[in-house]
Amino acid sequence: MKIEALNKIENQDVRNEIISKIRELINYKNLEPGDKLPSERMLAEKFGVSRNNLREAIQTLEFYGLLKSIPQSGTFVANIGIIALNGMISDIVSLDNPDFKSLVETRILLELKTVKLAALRRTESQLKNMKEALDAYKKKVLNGEDAVQEDLLFHLAIAKASGNRTMNTFMLIITPEIITNFEKYHVCDDNQALLGIQEHTDIYEAIKNKDPQAAKEKMKVHFRSLYQYCYNIDINENKGIAQSR
Repeated sequence: MKIEALNKIENQDVRNEIISKIRELINYKNLEPGDKLPSERMLAEKFGVSRNNLREAIQTLEFYGLLKSIPQSGTFVANIGIIALNGMISDIVSLDNPDFKSLVETRILLELKTVKLAALRRTESQLKNMKEALDAYKKKVLNGEDAVQEDLLFHLAIAKASGNRTMNTFMLIITPEIITNFEKYHVCDDNQALLGIQEHTDIYEAIKNKDPQAAKEKMKVHFRSLYQYCYNIDINENKGIAQSR
């Protein structure tokens, strides 16, 4: 795990360095919205980096709407002013990995909204996907197996049923980090996992009955213990920092 974490940090540093170089190139050449960047091959050679690392940096800037790649045409500066572009890139390269508490708070805010929308908008096909994820979670828990991924698949199925692509995308982005932290802090013990079966079932039934208020309340109940667990972790870690001083 330590090696993986180190590699992640190193990769992030490389990505941020490339992003900074792309910004310098845009400024140096006075590129404007709609102007085309040099090819990936040329940029990789110019920056002295691999094309994979370069592609990751470009995809990051695409995600934030600063670049736009068009198949068979190339990569272009998005329709945003240079001052705003420079400011946003500065913010991107200074971003830290979110702590567990921040992830949980973000997830709760998102899911209290997505579960209401899912209750209003879900299709029969989406309801079936939720039931399959719920059944898979229940089966693993009753067999005494780890069911973190099945748990999150159920929640991702709800996000998809919300019909809001942006919220669904945010859930997909934070899910890998949530899984890592769940495993790190051993969040789902046996008792909590067993409680999760009933809590997930209650959420599912509210969505099935197209009752958005009940769905939100059941999701609140489901998250109550998770938020308390996260709060306790935060307190313990702060105590550890204070004692080390």
